[in-house]
Amino acid sequence: MNMALEIIVVAMLAVGSFFMLVGSLGLVKLSEFYKRLHGPTKASTLGVGCILLASIGAHAMAGEGLDLRELLITAFLFITAPVGAHMMARAALAIRPQDHPDPPAPAIEKDAND
Repeated sequence: MNMALEIIVVAMLAVGSFFMLVGSLGLVKLSEFYKRLHGPTKASTLGVGCILLASIGAHAMAGEGLDLRELLITAFLFITAPVGAHMMARAALAIRPQDHPDPPAPAIEKDAND
């Protein structure tokens, strides 16, 4: 049973590291601010969440039990990352409204006869 938990912890660390890498590459490679906003807020939040879950699992395996700090970090991260991204997007729209991204194209409605 202990080996299975260790494999799960390692898998969570690997998945979390992958998402952190994807978020970092998205921050560096994407072309404009509104696109770059998705890298750290979406992928990196998921990556840090997986790493924190792996940390909780490692502490549980060591017999230290659940640590309140890790749970608070996870809750704080999942609450503040979307709010921070929303505030940055609103500030960018207020500062430079001419750079507002184009709205999505309307869906093509099908005729009732088709």
